[in-house]
Amino acid sequence: MTSVLIRGAGEMASGTAHRLHAVGYKLIMTELPHPLAVRRGVSFAQAVFDGRTQVEGVEAVHVANIAEAVRVSSLGRIPVLTQEIDVDSHASMQVAALVDARLAKENLGSGIDEAKVVIGLGPGFIAGADAHAVIETNRGHDLGRVLYTGSALANTGNPGDIGGYREERVLKSVAAGIFSSSVRIGDLIAPGDIFGHLDGSPILAPIKGIVRGLLMNGTWVTAGTKLGDIDPRGIREYCYTISEKARAIAGGVLEALLHLGGGVSQ
Repeated sequence: MTSVLIRGAGEMASGTAHRLHAVGYKLIMTELPHPLAVRRGVSFAQAVFDGRTQVEGVEAVHVANIAEAVRVSSLGRIPVLTQEIDVDSHASMQVAALVDARLAKENLGSGIDEAKVVIGLGPGFIAGADAHAVIETNRGHDLGRVLYTGSALANTGNPGDIGGYREERVLKSVAAGIFSSSVRIGDLIAPGDIFGHLDGSPILAPIKGIVRGLLMNGTWVTAGTKLGDIDPRGIREYCYTISEKARAIAGGVLEALLHLGGGVSQ
């Protein structure tokens, strides 16, 4: 059994995994021991906290080692492994394709020689140099486009417009500390309500809407870490379904795999 290894298990990585799983690919995902995923309602990273989780009917399971990851993948579920997998392990895992979906805005170490097909999501990768293909992740006309030469657009630092709001809908830490919150994903919140606390100091909601994203309670963060997001559209279902952005990116990954990969057995 050959596999697609996906680095990262956050929102975009999970949207990609869901699409690839739907068409029959065997998958293995890696994640941090304490994930920083905010859109936890649609992130397989939640399996790290809960042992297992589902996104739109697809189950992911937190696994302890590579052997367990291979076993879970063979059963049609998605294993989430909280350790990095070095190149020497790829052969035993029959990794035929690698997708770096960490969206770190820089290449954290993925190389074009790690697998038959290597795909990078967003800025930080150069198609033809450290990946065979790069997927555009910036909202707009080219979202989801597959690039076989060059790089994705540079990180703008500006959240996409949802319901007329950009920066106001995304909450970030102003300093390092422990984030805590008593709200839950799916809760309605109003301007001035307490969204959470950073080392005991309250963080107030700037707009009205649904809590669509929320960092796990008790997470230590650095300054600038995304803590959550508020969806002004107020539709609770959106908290638990894959977004149009994630679906577009997933489509790009699938296109690149089929164009370049061929040899990834299903």
